[in-house]
Amino acid sequence: MSLFDKNTPTTTTFGNQDPYGNSEVMPNGFGSSATASSEEVNKLIRNTYLLLSMTLLCSAITAGLSMSLRLPHPGLIITLVGYFGLLFLTNTLRNSVWGIVSIFALTGFMGLTLGPIISAYLTMFSNGAQLVMMAFGSTAAIFLSLSAYALTSRRDFSFMGAFLMTGILVAFLASLGAVFFQLPGLMLAVSAMFVLLMSGLILYQTSDMVHGRETNYIMATVTLYVSIYNLFISLLQIFAAFSGERE
Repeated sequence: MSLFDKNTPTTTTFGNQDPYGNSEVMPNGFGSSATASSEEVNKLIRNTYLLLSMTLLCSAITAGLSMSLRLPHPGLIITLVGYFGLLFLTNTLRNSVWGIVSIFALTGFMGLTLGPIISAYLTMFSNGAQLVMMAFGSTAAIFLSLSAYALTSRRDFSFMGAFLMTGILVAFLASLGAVFFQLPGLMLAVSAMFVLLMSGLILYQTSDMVHGRETNYIMATVTLYVSIYNLFISLLQIFAAFSGERE
């Protein structure tokens, strides 16, 4: 699924800021109107969730590695360049076996940037471990429940496409204003917006797979991975703002 047209390479924007100036990554698009048989749809869904679980494991390993080695955060510029570059590469190679290699490079890189962020919360807050586990558990619960609903109900959520694209753009611009003008309240509001938008995007992407509009499991995995990444970061920021106990 691509935020605009899956036949043209697209990029991803970044939104709400974390303690290192890193931001939530935005999904790369909205899908086409391709149709597929029930067998093809089931195969696509199986491949997508299998690849998604493997990429999440890859991110967890690289995040743990960066934490254990106490690697510094690469900074916003390197993160943007690395993310955009790997996303473009994945989009370009999405129809070949090298697309799988590139998506693991992308998610592994994002895991490396996530490790220092988690370490920062563990250091900044006395209940940092609890905050991280709350964000992790909430992210898993939201993703699993929304995916299950979209798969079992088979409702068509394609009507959400324009709303999601507009909402993501507004949230991105708001996050820039929050960063430039140092407005913590706006940052928190943007985090809440991302939680809602990424929840909608999970429904939208899953619906696209169910109804055959999305036919590439690599790009479907990218969108779902980005949604999960954004959910986790946003929930972590919200939990820290309301229940964090600073050292």
